[in-house]
Amino acid sequence: MSETHPLHVTMIVARARNGVIGRDGALPWHLPTDLKRFKALTMGTIMVMGRKTFESLPGILPGRRHLVITRAMDWTAPGAEVVHSAEEALALAAGEPVSIIGGAEIFALMLPRADRIEMTEVLADLPGDTRIADPRESGGWRETAREEHPAEGDRPAFAFITLERAS
Repeated sequence: MSETHPLHVTMIVARARNGVIGRDGALPWHLPTDLKRFKALTMGTIMVMGRKTFESLPGILPGRRHLVITRAMDWTAPGAEVVHSAEEALALAAGEPVSIIGGAEIFALMLPRADRIEMTEVLADLPGDTRIADPRESGGWRETAREEHPAEGDRPAFAFITLERAS
């Protein structure tokens, strides 16, 4: 089966060690360094996300297109481009760098199409209601970079990890 996706599809994932990525529609941690990295990684890209992820944002993030995948045929939001499938999102983004930013269903849908994962691994088991599996467990990925960050005050330790699809 031939893939027809842009040259560069990156998943931007922040997950706790136990797989938690969200709690009550928000991140269950506050890591300013991670937010700065998210901004740097997504700036100038097309961000693809699900509706709930879009609604969890503080608003339209400047310098990035917002493609929202939703099953709701009548859903709209100012500043968002609405699509109804992964294929439609990738066709709309053709040739431009794509950042997949969540949530769990979108990560699962896009994992086979991604060639890189930029993961923030929060080095703690945290309570939450949204989880994803560790993408490294699916095989086919190699770690190409790791940057460790120690715990500070009430903020847990975390690591920035770059995974690239193994050829």
